[in-house]
Amino acid sequence: MELKLSKPICFFDIESTGLSVVNDRIVEISVLKVFPNGNKESRTWLVNPGKPIPAEVTAIHGIDDARVANEPTFKELSHKIYEMIKDSDLGGYNSNKFDIPMLAEELLRAEVDFDFTKKKSVDVQNIFHKKEQRTLTAAFKFYCDRNLENAHTAEADTEATYEILKAQLDRYPDLENSINFLSEYSNRFNAADFAGFIFIDKDSGKEMFSFGKYKNQSVENVLDKDPGYYGWIQKSEFPLYTKKVLTAIKLRKLSS
Repeated sequence: MELKLSKPICFFDIESTGLSVVNDRIVEISVLKVFPNGNKESRTWLVNPGKPIPAEVTAIHGIDDARVANEPTFKELSHKIYEMIKDSDLGGYNSNKFDIPMLAEELLRAEVDFDFTKKKSVDVQNIFHKKEQRTLTAAFKFYCDRNLENAHTAEADTEATYEILKAQLDRYPDLENSINFLSEYSNRFNAADFAGFIFIDKDSGKEMFSFGKYKNQSVENVLDKDPGYYGWIQKSEFPLYTKKVLTAIKLRKLSS
């Protein structure tokens, strides 16, 4: 089943130096842009992360220091990537938990102020886990009855993610062919910052902390009773996008 789109959606996959959104860097990014008329555009970039790629990570995705030594940095590529995704919703496999926070972090480091709150995000892994509980390679075999060649390359994983989502729409009649529905269905919870440190409570509509001593407490209330907590987060190893969301809440409160 083809996707019903009112605007483009960019499926993307990231390979990186590790799993820390704060400390690790992108080494490869592939974007598959699907337009409402069914046309597709695909781009893949190798990225010089500016730091060594651990051997155990190279063993997974096959990208080593030598391969990216002469490639552009993310900052040098950032505006090309931004131009490709700026008018689109976003899709990926485990993207709400990792790829989107990592992309947001890199864009902010590159001083590209991209507002992710205006984008719908469809996480194909979350749909899969709600339905079948498997990995990407198993999902591709399960839904598309094909073996995933070149797994853990960004381009192959991106294309597979797009094909899996279409197959999921064919398999499950209760999945609406709507990016709004798929975005809501595939969200683990309504994270305000994608990384999940701040979420929006369904009942009150208020931003809440999801961690630490103020877990499940209103961000605004915490900033009232413990103003230093804001400064602690800003100085600690939280994602830049989380810090940006927290600052926006603080400024909104001050102006109200």
